[in-house]
Amino acid sequence: MTPVCPFVKASRPDDSTPKKSGENSVKHQADSDSKCPFSKKEASDSASSSPKCPFGYDQNSFKIGPFSCVICQALLFESSKCVPCAHIFCKACISRFKDCPLCGADIEKIEPDTNLQGLVDRFIEGHARIRRSVSSNQGEETKESGQVEYEDVSLERGSFLVQHAMRAFRAQNLESAKSRLSICAEDIRSQIEKAGDTTELCSQLGAVLGMLGDC
Repeated sequence: MTPVCPFVKASRPDDSTPKKSGENSVKHQADSDSKCPFSKKEASDSASSSPKCPFGYDQNSFKIGPFSCVICQALLFESSKCVPCAHIFCKACISRFKDCPLCGADIEKIEPDTNLQGLVDRFIEGHARIRRSVSSNQGEETKESGQVEYEDVSLERGSFLVQHAMRAFRAQNLESAKSRLSICAEDIRSQIEKAGDTTELCSQLGAVLGMLGDC
């Protein structure tokens, strides 16, 4: 009879039960994981779907509006037409190019487009500026909607102009950025004159003046 060392890794009759129990628990856990409502496929689909920026800065959802320059992606400022292709950009933006960025044609000269710039200015006055309360025929004060629907985003009037000022600033079109921020500062000051020095308005004015200083 061969002696059995007590430290030999030999299976004992009572070892089979816990081993089988452990295997059952692992199998049960695997089954539970497979029944998870958040499957790996759904998780990968969620990870692959790119988030959408509410301000329209992400490339997948960004759209150029009819009054925007395709170079700085901001509202046109000093609209200028390329000759002979007739594509229109901001003056400061297109002045850096010898060929049209859209069609590649040689730029013989640049002409101001006062008609289109007039439309842009009227759009800003009527839809983008922070409007003051105006008196109606009944003597009551009425306010227009504070939302601007443009491109694929909806922003408040002041935020809309600040956004386009920052786009122009990013593209080094500083005069355009200054113009939009100056309008915001003027409108905020008019609100302060009417509503008083509230914390919110003073903070907004300080932020706009700070951005103007950076320009």
